[in-house]
Amino acid sequence: MTKQYELATFAGGCFWCMVKPFDQFDGIEKVVSGYTGGHVENPTYEQVCQDNTGHYEAVQITFNPAIFPYEKLLEIFWQQIDPTDEGGQFHDRGTSYKTAIFYHSEEQREKAEESKRTLAESGRFQKEIVTSILPAKPFYEAEEYHQGYYKKNPTRYMMYRKGSGRDDFMKQNWGPKKDVALLKEKLTPIQYEVTQNNGTEPPFRNEYWNNKREGIYVDIISGKPLFSSTNQFDAGCGWPSFTKPIDKKEIEENIDTSHHMIRTEVRSKTADSHLGHVFDDGPHPTGLRYCINSASLRFIPKEELEKEGYGEYQALFEF
Repeated sequence: MTKQYELATFAGGCFWCMVKPFDQFDGIEKVVSGYTGGHVENPTYEQVCQDNTGHYEAVQITFNPAIFPYEKLLEIFWQQIDPTDEGGQFHDRGTSYKTAIFYHSEEQREKAEESKRTLAESGRFQKEIVTSILPAKPFYEAEEYHQGYYKKNPTRYMMYRKGSGRDDFMKQNWGPKKDVALLKEKLTPIQYEVTQNNGTEPPFRNEYWNNKREGIYVDIISGKPLFSSTNQFDAGCGWPSFTKPIDKKEIEENIDTSHHMIRTEVRSKTADSHLGHVFDDGPHPTGLRYCINSASLRFIPKEELEKEGYGEYQALFEF
């Protein structure tokens, strides 16, 4: 490892669910699933699941603190777990699913202790914060089929997260607090129905389904840039369709089992509003089709980007 990189190790329950939250930022070199904290060398998944090795399921992160500081890693970690649960995490019970921060230096220990103290004093949780802060021990990489599980098995991964209760807990405790009265005042009835109640507007009878102008689409609530006309195409479905978002970090994808189907729902991360769904029947280069409700978007023509405060996105149209 070059000198600029450091290690961070976190146990947050099932390691499948602890990779993606970290695996999407500049400054993070890699995130590896594995086992640590126990007394058995090179344990297997089956051994760890028996709960007699002393090991935790954990992730080890190689990161550049100059780009992505350790404090930010801690912030992300706390928002993935129930830090008041001393018997496991969500539906996963047992020692191997308990939470812990494994520090690699005295500086990390101090920052971890401070972050734990801050969380306890915030009053966000009524129960005691029981997540352990422990010195790092040998870390053993898990079997290959566990690595990057969210990429290899996206549907099963999303169903597991939802079924385990993790997603509901995160939304309840860390999701944006919504002012329903203000939203109803700000949004039209169809905008509210789509974004807040997971509704769907009629095909071919919505604002942007056949928009041909150049520009970007932003979240109707938060104003965050989501999609660009440079990635828009006519899918023939009656809703605006895109091959990819402007910034994947502004998009949340969840499993949707409504209407007796299994689909991947697309939500805006900042406002937590329903946007539409993503399908794997799109054109090259991504092969994806983000099928989005016009009611969840506001279109800003490229000639108005500067005036509207989105001047940095003018570069999308300079080719």
